[in-house]
Amino acid sequence: MSEQLDNNWFTEVFTSCGSGFSLKVKAKLHEEQSPYQKLEIYDTETYGNLMVIDGCVMLTDRDNFLYHEMMSHPALFSHPDPKRVVIIGGGDCGTLREVLKHPGVEKVTQIDIDKLVTDLSEKYFPQLCDSNDDPRAELLFEDGVKWVDECPEESVDVIIVDSTDPVGPAEGLFKVDFFKRCFRILKQGGIMVQQSESPLYHTDSIIKDLHVDMQAAGFSTTATLPFPQPVYPSGWWSCTMAGKGTDVKAFRETDSAGKAFDTDYYTADMHRGALTLPPFMKKVLG
Repeated sequence: MSEQLDNNWFTEVFTSCGSGFSLKVKAKLHEEQSPYQKLEIYDTETYGNLMVIDGCVMLTDRDNFLYHEMMSHPALFSHPDPKRVVIIGGGDCGTLREVLKHPGVEKVTQIDIDKLVTDLSEKYFPQLCDSNDDPRAELLFEDGVKWVDECPEESVDVIIVDSTDPVGPAEGLFKVDFFKRCFRILKQGGIMVQQSESPLYHTDSIIKDLHVDMQAAGFSTTATLPFPQPVYPSGWWSCTMAGKGTDVKAFRETDSAGKAFDTDYYTADMHRGALTLPPFMKKVLG
C-alpha cells in the first residue's frame, strides 16, 4: 500500500543513487549549527531518537548497535592483545562504549573535532555515553589528523576511524596520506578499521579505493566486512580493516565466542560470516 509522504516525515535523498530513506517523526527536538556542521535531533515514531548531520542520517536509537558493534569488536578480536585504542571521530560515543567492554583495553582516546556531537549525544542518546566517565577513556575535541601527526611512532594497537561520509570535515580521512600517518603510529601487528559505506552502492568506488590506498600506505592485509544498517543508504553498510604485518581475515575465535559481555549483533559466527564476501564484491576486490 503506497502512501504520500507529508511534512511528518524526515527524508534523506541519495540523489546519486536515485533512492531515499524516510522516517516518520513526532517532533524535532533540537537544531543547531556548530562551527563545522548542522545537527538536528528528531523523535521518530518507530526508531526512537534520530540524529542528522548536514541533512544525512547519523544514527537512531533502534539500529545504532549494528554499526557500533561491527566498528569495534571485529578489529579488537582480530588483534592478539589490544591495549591502546584510538577512535578518530565517533563523537556519539557508541563505539567508545563497545571498545571499553573489552577488559584488556587499558586506554581509549577518542578525537572528534565537533564537541556538539558529544554534547547532544549525552542529552539525547545517553545510553551510548554511559562509559564516557570510564577512567580508561580520554575524550578530545580537536583535529584528528593533527592528533595523529603528533602521536608517537608505533604507540597504538588499534585505530578506529568512525567518521561521517567522505565529504566536509571527514574527507581527509579517506586518503592514502592519512592511512600512511595511521600506519606510522600503529605498532607491528596493529589494526586500522574505517567505516566504508554501502557494499551495494560503493564497492567499485570508495571500498575498492580504500583497499588500494591502505595497501599503498604499507598495510599487508585488508578485509571488508558488510553488515545490515537500515537507516544508511541501501540499508547495507560495511567496515574495512587493514593490518600492519598481521592477517585481518583471522581473529581470536575462541575468545570471541567466549566473550564476557553482551552484544546485540556481533558474535564469532557473525564475524566469520562477514568475512565471506558475496561474489559481486569478490569480483571487484579480489
